[in-house]
Amino acid sequence: MATPHAGRLSGRRVASVRTLIGAVLAALLATLFATAPAQAADGQITGLAGKCVDVAGANSANGTAVQLYDCNGTDAQRWSNPGDGTLRALGKCLDVVDRSTADGASVQLWDCSGGANQQWVVTAAQDIVNPAADKCLDVRDNNSANATRLQIWTCSGGANQKWNAPASGGGGNPSGFVVSEAQFNQMFPGRNAFYTYSGLTAALGAYPGFATTGSDTVKKQEAAAFLANVNHETGGLVHIVEQNTANYPHYCDWNQPYGCPAGQAAYYGRGPIQLSWNFNYKAAGDALGLDLLGNPWQVENNASVAWKTGLWYWNTQSGPGTMTPHNAMVGGAGFGQTIRSINGSLECDGRNPAQVQSRVDAYQRFTQILGVAPGANLYC
Repeated sequence: MATPHAGRLSGRRVASVRTLIGAVLAALLATLFATAPAQAADGQITGLAGKCVDVAGANSANGTAVQLYDCNGTDAQRWSNPGDGTLRALGKCLDVVDRSTADGASVQLWDCSGGANQQWVVTAAQDIVNPAADKCLDVRDNNSANATRLQIWTCSGGANQKWNAPASGGGGNPSGFVVSEAQFNQMFPGRNAFYTYSGLTAALGAYPGFATTGSDTVKKQEAAAFLANVNHETGGLVHIVEQNTANYPHYCDWNQPYGCPAGQAAYYGRGPIQLSWNFNYKAAGDALGLDLLGNPWQVENNASVAWKTGLWYWNTQSGPGTMTPHNAMVGGAGFGQTIRSINGSLECDGRNPAQVQSRVDAYQRFTQILGVAPGANLYC
């Protein structure tokens, strides 16, 4: 950039100014790189003191330690992020020893197995998180010396947990949903095979406004909010049907003119938001063009139908709240109001804070996976 009246400066003064500017820039760069990890290059994962995540001795044997080391450009420091939730070097996966979820569990290189201890999320905040443990990749004792072992530890935001990692090679998300299949699998590492990602994406067409309304942040927040409540209702997408079978006969309201044609005990909780009661099966079926009153078992036998019932409640029902969960998220009321609309009469206003906290914890975890802030008003 030209300096006004630069031609009036003597050569000596120009040199002096250049020297001063150079010194200022050098000081600024030194400050920046003292507080932030260096940028990743060529598949390196860089972190504390600008050093690299390194496979000890470039050894590809199972159980080889993963450590911090001066960056040297070798294959021992070349990591790929193929889009399936793994981080790979030398043909193997970054792995938590013994599938541990405890603070201080070391990481190692191991044959890729698809296990939850080999799943990692590179967040927008530069954390590398193992969702199964809900912990961050961490440099032991905040020690930047070569050969310091890496581990998992409760996420603290410290410099020893900040990384620059290669971008995912997964090639985007063909479904168009703001949650990719890899992210979905990271959210639900122990899910029941019934709850398929394809079933969820097939159901999205029933409510096209879901997770497509507002800014990119709002879209991701809504998806995270829905899935966090689903996580709580189903124990991490494990339970397809209500576990307390003693409750099954209680969900038939004979005061309804259509009664309970599938039987007194046929309307128990099913699906991702545990649809229950004959009148809810009737209303959901009418909205979706399905005979759920006559055949409620569709919800436990067809993944897409199950997901559609969850989306039906989310987008159209207020429950004990004052707004639908969809409107709560896109209107800015916050995650707490989605809890109120789903189970507020039993959980909100101090009735069951542990249950509320469970939902909030899942929501914060899922927004982290999606790389967005959770927003305000998390509690009800």
